[in-house]
Amino acid sequence: MILSAQTQVPLTLEDLFSSGTNYWSLQPPSRYFDLCGDMLLEKEVDRVLVVSRGGKTLKTPEVLFTADDVRPLIADTTEGRGLNLLRTSFPNADKPEALLATSKSTFLYDWKAKHITWQGAKPNGRTQYSEFNTASNSRAFVQDYNLFLTTADGTTHQISTDGSREVPYGLSVHRDEFGITKGTFFSPSGRRLAFYKMDQSMVTDYPQVDIFPRVAEERPDKYPMAGMTSHKVYVGVYTPATRSTVWLQTGDPTDRYFTNIAWSPDEKTIYMAELPRTQDKAELVAYDAATGQRKGVLYTEENAKYVEPQTPIVFLPWDADKFLLQSQRDGFNHFYLFDTKGQMLKQLTQGEWVVLQLLGFDEKTKSIIYTSTERSALNTNVYRLDIATGKRTLLDSGEGVSYPSLAQGGRFILNRNSSPTTYRTVSLIDTRTGKTEVLQKDDCQYAGYEMPTVETGTITAADGRTPLHYRLVKPLNFDPSQKYPTVVYVYGGPHAQNVDASWQYGSRAWETYMAEKGYIIFVLDNRGSSNRGFEFESATFRHLGTEEMKDQICGVDFLKSLPYVDANRLGVHGWSFGGFMTTNLMCTYPDVFKVGVAGGPVIDWKYYEVMYGERYMDTPQENPDGYREASLLNKADKLKGKLQIIFGYNDPTCVPQHTLSFLAACIKADTQPDLFTYPGEGHNMAGHARIHLHERITQYFEDYLKPIGNE
Repeated sequence: MILSAQTQVPLTLEDLFSSGTNYWSLQPPSRYFDLCGDMLLEKEVDRVLVVSRGGKTLKTPEVLFTADDVRPLIADTTEGRGLNLLRTSFPNADKPEALLATSKSTFLYDWKAKHITWQGAKPNGRTQYSEFNTASNSRAFVQDYNLFLTTADGTTHQISTDGSREVPYGLSVHRDEFGITKGTFFSPSGRRLAFYKMDQSMVTDYPQVDIFPRVAEERPDKYPMAGMTSHKVYVGVYTPATRSTVWLQTGDPTDRYFTNIAWSPDEKTIYMAELPRTQDKAELVAYDAATGQRKGVLYTEENAKYVEPQTPIVFLPWDADKFLLQSQRDGFNHFYLFDTKGQMLKQLTQGEWVVLQLLGFDEKTKSIIYTSTERSALNTNVYRLDIATGKRTLLDSGEGVSYPSLAQGGRFILNRNSSPTTYRTVSLIDTRTGKTEVLQKDDCQYAGYEMPTVETGTITAADGRTPLHYRLVKPLNFDPSQKYPTVVYVYGGPHAQNVDASWQYGSRAWETYMAEKGYIIFVLDNRGSSNRGFEFESATFRHLGTEEMKDQICGVDFLKSLPYVDANRLGVHGWSFGGFMTTNLMCTYPDVFKVGVAGGPVIDWKYYEVMYGERYMDTPQENPDGYREASLLNKADKLKGKLQIIFGYNDPTCVPQHTLSFLAACIKADTQPDLFTYPGEGHNMAGHARIHLHERITQYFEDYLKPIGNE
């Protein structure tokens, strides 16, 4: 498929990046919709409107309430001036209440009675984490590594007192792997709180340095490298009614991972996925929430490569004895129905496609609402699944990539869809009838501006059988009789997909910028990337960088077959895993790529963190050959072209040791990479530094790839 170019003037980095000075002024105006039961609402800064009820559009939107209705009820008038109704949420579809917040407090406003039914102050001082629970109007938060809970009556409970950098409470653990994004887990009613405690006192410090004080200071990170000592995790349950904490009796936590925490509907049981450090087995274990006693294992899954649970179990709202479990046990992520005795009742979805997200349930029809890639590996579409019959019904248009949210009760979906030819379509979908109402549609992200031509297609992987999806971005005013410098943009690692069926096939802002400057950009999702099933993603197991490079070279062969690609001016760029791939490709194929820009690269997997590194590579002790083959320290002498490495000086993910060790190897080998670093920045550049970064990346290709005859 091919997208055609438009006309007008080129865009700048300030126009193209959200941190740019002119980005928001060029975007099509956004409307802010929300759902409250069967009501579709539109939020503005100073008022909330009712657009439809029960799927029936009102001829004239009704005003539900305004900021002026609320401000007189806020005692602190200064605080009231900061009220912005775009941040309103609606936690309970059965009550006429809106959850509002200012910089100082959170409160519930009853729009029928026109009064505030509850108000709670936000924590004083700087918090490391905060989570508000709408079921109980309670807030869990972390300060100075200690966990606190403020209940609806305004009482603040200090759950821990010995928190420190060595032993933090209530924060994410296991380096955010296994789907972990936080460290607190409220029970369904919010009357109990499960939480993580992490003892990392035995983990080595990585010596990060803050250069901004008059005398630079150490700001070390706890960083467990592959094959080295990892932290220990404990799970506690706090009950504010009794001011007591019990600890789940998990046994010795050494070299074990605890994840996917879930509560039973009656709040008597906590379920958790547990893995050994080898990550080749996952057990679903039940614990008594009142005593912490281990009840037993409900389900076990094993795989010779790895098992990677990403989501907690979810109970059926109409049957407290049955729950959904997501698993790749048949090679693709699907739903399975279990009972609380651990018996698998049936597999609910199956096929060579993956379930992406459980949105929720329609309780009346006893259906699951979810997203999947059933239509295409490039698509994300919304479906309803009837649990009794197994019938699946497509709910959106079947095009592009959908970003849906489901109303409480499951009747309506607010769907934001992006397709290759349409930047944004916002729709209201009735999950029972399939009726769809388009609320907003924007054909182009930059109306009136010239955009590059974007093509997509497939090539065959190096295994000779697997189709790989690519995106090809052509220069503005493309002339097929000319030859263009071409840059391969690469990531290539697990849990990432670069090419999809969203606007311009997922083309990034920088690709547009480069197309304006006369470059072709090529992006290929090689084996090892995500959303294609376990065999596809695990093809790189124990040998990261090997199969991925083979596939990328298949992409290069395809590029060389195109008459308008200048095979003597090929470049490569990527960040993180893509930085590893960029450096690897530059060193392994020095006569193919003339110029590369590697951002935040992994250089040697023995310097990477335990959970991710050992899942895909095992330990350095178990897989010495794999680590040696993947180490770019052993390839520094092969570097021939121009390579610039860029990294955040305080990167806590791919620590600076990666890049610095590669520079040392290059010095020894007498090869000449270039280097740029961003002081104070982490793994990715933030704010306006991101503009500076992409100008620097671009300039490197302008200097060394674009000029003809630079070889």
